Amino acid sequence: MTISTPGRICLFGEHQDYLGLPVIAAAISRRISIEGNYRNDDKVILHLPDLGLKEAFSLRDTFPYVVQRDYFRSTINILKRKGLLFSKGFECVIHGNIPINSGTSSSSALIVSWAHFLDKMSDNPMNFSQKELGEIANAAEVLEFGEPGGMMDHYSTAIGNVIYLESTPIIHVETLRPQLGTFVLGDSLEPKDTLGILARCRYGMEDVIRKVTSYDPSFSIFTTPFEQTPDYKSQLTEDELSLLCANIEDRDILLQGKELLSENDNEPVNELFDEIFGDLLYKHYKNLRDHKRTSTPKIERMMNAALNAGALGGKINGSGGGGCMFVYAPARTEEVAEAIEKEGGKSYIITVDSGTRAEA
Repeated sequence: MTISTPGRICLFGEHQDYLGLPVIAAAISRRISIEGNYRNDDKVILHLPDLGLKEAFSLRDTFPYVVQRDYFRSTINILKRKGLLFSKGFECVIHGNIPINSGTSSSSALIVSWAHFLDKMSDNPMNFSQKELGEIANAAEVLEFGEPGGMMDHYSTAIGNVIYLESTPIIHVETLRPQLGTFVLGDSLEPKDTLGILARCRYGMEDVIRKVTSYDPSFSIFTTPFEQTPDYKSQLTEDELSLLCANIEDRDILLQGKELLSENDNEPVNELFDEIFGDLLYKHYKNLRDHKRTSTPKIERMMNAALNAGALGGKINGSGGGGCMFVYAPARTEEVAEAIEKEGGKSYIITVDSGTRAEA
């Protein structure tokens, strides 16, 4: 049995899901696969040659957890609670070509693949839907260990294509299928500064919302128009006001993006679409760079080189402070990829891809 699951990029709504705002993400044609079969005992043996690792344990010994973020065991425990039974162990090889620790959801793709594999190989498969597999992976990776985290990574990698995700007031997922052109993913090869970025983008913005709401109880990050933001100048520092403006503008950029993508659902896109789409991505990037400060000098050089080579727009991807960026480059794709490499990045030509799937 072979299961594979894609990585993902966030098109719109970066650093907004934890504020309750929606996101739009796309699965990409870089994937993680699990290939395995039954054993004649209750052992689970996982070979991870890409990382030079091997993990082994018994199906009887899945709790308590023995290492931090013990996702292989936690996924089994979540599935057992859902009623799956396992009378035989497994031996598996895990391969992937998603950049690791770079904001493209390699971890979530791995856990979705593992949950999908376990369902298929259990004594009583329940044939969970892609959406359900995303929820199981989120429970195994986030909820089981009481960690902060949204659903974007798990839903996007499990469901595939392009998804629009709302988390407030309830979870709502829409699949969009515009026939988008080619992207180029650029790994800066710089480690991400996740904690530093979150301190500003999440906790800093939550403080801004508290201050503004105390001053104006009618304020809502969901509905207050951008034109109203100058009203709060007296309550905020210049830095805080810029963060507020950036988040409200990014909220509106996402809505424009959703309208554009929805209008072209299951339709070939044209040059006008490409130009508008690329421009929206870059507007989002400028807010991330200038106000949320998630970019780096190297990523800025990679972005400028890609745009000069023919890309139509792009943005930093993931938490930021390093990691990956991507650009939309339906034409001159090879030249764009080469330009990113010349600035010291690692480039990958990617397209939007399907979700988790059984391949054998």
